[in-house]
Amino acid sequence: MLVLGRKPGEYVMIGDDIMVKVVRSDTGNLRLAIDAPETTTITRGELYQNQNNSLTMNTHQSHING
Repeated sequence: MLVLGRKPGEYVMIGDDIMVKVVRSDTGNLRLAIDAPETTTITRGELYQNQNNSLTMNTHQSHING
């Protein structure tokens, strides 16, 4: 994992086509702007985790019921 410090207005590039820019940084709150191709899926961490937990639960349930 790469950890970077960025100030508002600064950005990082991921590959040639994804830019993550710090828009605002308040105490305990960070606003990011992400510029990526439309084909790139961007999911907030808590939603990604919920989706993976649901998939795990469904798989576990099917093994129990199946």
